[in-house]
Amino acid sequence: MQKNKAVEMINISKSFGSIKANEDVNLTIYEGEVHALLGENGAGKSTLMNMLSGIYRPDSGSIFVYGEEKHFDSPSEPIELGIGMIHQHFKLIDVLTAKENIILGQKGSFFIKGKALTKEIRSISDKYRLDVDPGKKVYNMSVGEKQTLEIIKVLYRGAKILIMDEPTAVLTPQEIKRLFKIINNMKEQGCAIIIITHKMNEVMEISDRVTVLRKGKSIATLETAKTTSSELVEMMVGKAVDLSIEKPQTVKSEKPMLELDEVTVLDKEKRYALKDVTFSVHGGEILGVAGLAGSGQKELCETIAGLMKTNSGRIYFEGENIIDKSPREIINMGVRMGFIPEDRLGMGLVGSMDIVDNIILKDYQKQPGIFLNKKIMESKAHEIVEKLEISTPSIFHPVKKLSGGNIQKVLLGREIDANPKLLITAYPVRGLDIGASYKIYDLLNEQKKKGTAVLFIGEDLDVLLEICDRIAVVYEGRMTGIVDTASTTKEQVGVLMAGGTMEDVEKLALEQKKEVQ
Repeated sequence: MQKNKAVEMINISKSFGSIKANEDVNLTIYEGEVHALLGENGAGKSTLMNMLSGIYRPDSGSIFVYGEEKHFDSPSEPIELGIGMIHQHFKLIDVLTAKENIILGQKGSFFIKGKALTKEIRSISDKYRLDVDPGKKVYNMSVGEKQTLEIIKVLYRGAKILIMDEPTAVLTPQEIKRLFKIINNMKEQGCAIIIITHKMNEVMEISDRVTVLRKGKSIATLETAKTTSSELVEMMVGKAVDLSIEKPQTVKSEKPMLELDEVTVLDKEKRYALKDVTFSVHGGEILGVAGLAGSGQKELCETIAGLMKTNSGRIYFEGENIIDKSPREIINMGVRMGFIPEDRLGMGLVGSMDIVDNIILKDYQKQPGIFLNKKIMESKAHEIVEKLEISTPSIFHPVKKLSGGNIQKVLLGREIDANPKLLITAYPVRGLDIGASYKIYDLLNEQKKKGTAVLFIGEDLDVLLEICDRIAVVYEGRMTGIVDTASTTKEQVGVLMAGGTMEDVEKLALEQKKEVQ
């Protein structure tokens, strides 16, 4: 039976100045289907959906909703037609209850009686098999509950076409499974669901069809069951990409390169940013750090690098306590520590400076005499650009004018060039295209082979399990457990990410073993 078209976008184009965000894009979404919108960062996915949700107006092209052409002048018009967008960053007010957030901004919401509203919310929840307590405050909710609330918000407003922007970005594996059940329930009720994503495994699992965008253009629309991850990646990138990550077998150093012993850090509000964190990293291994956003990863990096003061505990580098020493004191002790922060242009590099000057920032104190030998730094910059395949007009090009991937390569290349014994990387591939990401993974593995200890803070569990030897999990500043990736599943890591214990992980492992048998 032929399904009805919920949305049809024909030859949509949108430019911002000289930049073409979308060019003659075509997209058709049917009722009762999950449609993935796939593409690298900057491919035009969000811009296209912002036009469907009334945030932008297309420069040219046509938008049809349930067969009628529409011209949106404001975001309220698509909402009235049943189009709802669920953003990656939740738009909820923490101190309000679920039902207060649901009716916020609704016409006449002040006059809706509490009992009637609760009944209506429960009716929507039952229809789509959602689970939310209308009276629960948002600050008491898990990340998964908050996302469910965002879904109920758009359904309450009558949405039958849902746009979900990177919906799994902040969820544990268990919450992702739950979300996929919700999506399938909505699909059964005739909803059209568009998922903006770059995660290939999730595209293959949840979508019925997939449209690939590349450099603002729609490349193809395919039935998910009739394609492969490799084919989709090739369409996204424009060339074949090997999606396997090497995990070289190396001999770990006998003694730890880095040890943290019950490290506790309080933030400015005197709350625990880190609490009694204990772990070690050996030379020749990659230790991953997993956790929901804001669980203490940033503070962990900055504390080790001497950028944050500890309140208690000890940090040993090659057996020597470096606690509460400044970054300069740590360097003067002979500690070689490469630190790649989460904020590349805020903490890592000076955007207005070129590649050469950014390398000088790291090395100027090592130069003999009072005058800098810039020729040495220029030679070093040429080596880094060539080795890491950095796309730049010249080594004197301002760093801020490079793409995100090339900025990251400059930073990583500079830190690796110092031959660190410990390399701390925080979200090293965030915002990078697939090709650049795999180049970074190769560079980290090269460091591992050299005997460097690598601390890899990441958000993609599939990547962490592939590249890391062990994974340490943080939850609300606490270390909930450390697992060996060779014998651990995503779901087991998810238990720790949600605040579970190693005992909980062992119970789940037994259940998973029984299921296999």
